[in-house]
Amino acid sequence: MSIISNALSGAVAAQAGLSATSQNISNQLTEGYSRQSVVLNAVSPMAAAGLNAGSGVEVTSIRRMTDTYKTLQLWQSSTLKGGFDSQQPYMTQLEKVMGDEGSSLAGGIDNFFKAVNAVTTEVTSQPLRQQVIDQAQALGQRFNYQARVMGQQRNTVQEQRRVSVAQVNTLTGNIAELNKQIALAAARGGSPSGLLDERDRKVDQLASLVDIQVIGDIGATVNITLKNGQPLVLNTTSSTLTVASQVDGSQALTVEFANETFKLDSKQIGGQLGGLSIYENDVLLPTLSTIQTMASDLASRVNATLGGGYDLDGNPGKPLFVYDPSNPKGMLTANPSITFRQLGFSSDASKPADSGKLLELVGLKEQPVAALGMTSVADAYAQLIGRVGLQSSQNKSSLATSTTVRAQSESDWKTTSGVNRDEEAINLVQYQQMYLSNMKVVSVAGQLFESTLSMMN
Repeated sequence: MSIISNALSGAVAAQAGLSATSQNISNQLTEGYSRQSVVLNAVSPMAAAGLNAGSGVEVTSIRRMTDTYKTLQLWQSSTLKGGFDSQQPYMTQLEKVMGDEGSSLAGGIDNFFKAVNAVTTEVTSQPLRQQVIDQAQALGQRFNYQARVMGQQRNTVQEQRRVSVAQVNTLTGNIAELNKQIALAAARGGSPSGLLDERDRKVDQLASLVDIQVIGDIGATVNITLKNGQPLVLNTTSSTLTVASQVDGSQALTVEFANETFKLDSKQIGGQLGGLSIYENDVLLPTLSTIQTMASDLASRVNATLGGGYDLDGNPGKPLFVYDPSNPKGMLTANPSITFRQLGFSSDASKPADSGKLLELVGLKEQPVAALGMTSVADAYAQLIGRVGLQSSQNKSSLATSTTVRAQSESDWKTTSGVNRDEEAINLVQYQQMYLSNMKVVSVAGQLFESTLSMMN
């Protein structure tokens, strides 16, 4: 009977192998699926007789094919790519707006000072004076458009941050629940492979949002913390990430766990959330501040120059620009009440055709400004475009590199965990042959048993 018993154990093992192979084949296109393999072990002889070869084979486990190092590398590459990926759309838009001929401040500044310079040919000309007012209004529109785009970008960044925080909380809650289900499945002696795959996918998604550390055996329950140690998931308990608006318009991140609240450095949190904060604080806000400084300085210097001169009627010149960063219609506008006669181009109240202040106004274009690093308004804008372009180029290069690293990490992960159709086809044939061979042994054993009974009758 040991022959039949051995053969039946082999048939059962072959069925287990066929089952694992069929599961792999059916999930060959399932994202994040880790292939499975049966682990076979020879059963020792039940008796001590020297002629007893053994008691067949047993399936000791269904092994989930995974490599901890490769999985961790996959998650780290997700964090790296997420940080650069979240910044690039904003940088590309900002670079395009600032460099576009129709919205560039460089073009607006040139047009304004060309109009001012044209008046020097005929100081009392109504059309030429009116052209200065028109170009002042056009320049203000360019300043306002760029400031508005940057303000809209900041609102979008902050909304994206809120959405990402909600995603983090959903994922940490899911991971904690999966930890619970994995522990329960293991305690019942079942295979948690499907649950482990699902949890790893959630961890990978979480890693793209924030930089994490995974502690524990990835083949069982794991704990997850942020890079600086703040807890996100401990066994079956998850934390809550919150974002709150501050008085200065910024947002503050905190994580709450077990009645403890931890403040987070948003620029050091990594992933998409870290990338958003780096862009907002290192690129967007400094650029907006420089644009506001340029508008304020230009308005104050032009107004001061005109205010020191006299108009066509011998009265002190009126301000040409109005700078008000709180104005919802725009921070820089042309004075709506000024007329061409009220431009203070003359330095002598008794000589309307005098161009003393007008020439001073022409010279403002190249005058260095302390608030802009002792450079002119035009040069300051050129430097600003160059800086934004460089930051965008560097981020684009880093994104390309991180995309390559991510692709390589995925490829490395698949060499261990991915389903290889050729390999599974070979396994299918081998397990089929193993099953048929064992059933043939059962058949032969049955024939021998019948022959033995016939001899005894």
